[in-house]
Amino acid sequence: MQFERHALFWIVAAILFAGLLHLLAPVLLPFVVGLTLAYFLNPLVDGLSGMGMPRWLSAAIILLLSIVFISTLFVFLVPVLVAQTDSLIATLPGEIERLRTLLEGFARERLGARFPEAEAAVTSGLNSMQAALPGMLSDFAKAVWSQGTAAFSFVSLMLVTPLVFFYALVDWPKMLNKVDSWLPRENAAVIRSLASEIDSRVSAFIRGQGMVCLVLAVFYALALSFLGLRYGLLIGLLTGLMSFIPFVGWALGLITATALAVVQFWPDVTSVLLVPGVFLAGQVLDASILSPQIVGQKIGLHPVWLIFALLTFSYLFGFLGLLVAVPVAAAIGVLVRFALRTYLDSSVYHGHDAAKG
Repeated sequence: MQFERHALFWIVAAILFAGLLHLLAPVLLPFVVGLTLAYFLNPLVDGLSGMGMPRWLSAAIILLLSIVFISTLFVFLVPVLVAQTDSLIATLPGEIERLRTLLEGFARERLGARFPEAEAAVTSGLNSMQAALPGMLSDFAKAVWSQGTAAFSFVSLMLVTPLVFFYALVDWPKMLNKVDSWLPRENAAVIRSLASEIDSRVSAFIRGQGMVCLVLAVFYALALSFLGLRYGLLIGLLTGLMSFIPFVGWALGLITATALAVVQFWPDVTSVLLVPGVFLAGQVLDASILSPQIVGQKIGLHPVWLIFALLTFSYLFGFLGLLVAVPVAAAIGVLVRFALRTYLDSSVYHGHDAAKG
């Protein structure tokens, strides 16, 4: 049957593609980053080209502005973030010790005779955290470095990505036309329809959710820095950039920032409470304004499926998998829904007799 043959072909093709991607994952990072940036900014190039500007010139202008923007971040922002990261790692044992002292005083006051038992549990937990956290940070940094630059050094990443970015922008219409010419003519209309739906969902994430993450990163960084929280800039930016993971990024930022606020501001309860207030305000801003207005409902991914995709792809393909997890998950969702509709209309579901009738 035609449906079964087509399904078998695409399943085998997907398995072969996944295996090839797994083998080449370390090499593909600069190309994936370049293509992602090109996809993100392609509407700007289309707009400039529509005004009569040559496409190569439009792409060159966008590339130049992107380089200036990234260079500005490296010159003014990255040194501050590196300094805050070094300071946080260096002072982390002391911060944990102060937090333990505060918790001990609070528990002694509240628990009375039951304090020794609680103290043993809290001390054990904090000691484990203090011992494990530096190693976890080190392992994470090593994992990102080894997965992200196994075949390319940081310098080569910086050289290859702009080239891929520029040529992808210049040749984007040609690439789409070439891929379209390869489609089987009998099924070209269906494939174009699926590609259009995938494009709408992927663009909603890359452009829409990407913009939401940037806005939240700026909001959290400025708000926490305004409150005077140490490492507020670092925590705020990381929380915003991790907002593409539903609830997880926000929760990690809230817990970390609140713990640091307790250590820094206690017994000033007002200052401590203002920090979780910032995160609640960010959540309200995201839920009521940013996501509905910028992203809408186009991604169509359940949060549980999204978290599963992030964990699975990062496990299989390392840092590259983390970058492509959500767009690929959105595409898989579209294909699965199409396959389910096709199955429900096929003789496999209805049976031969029902199909004849």
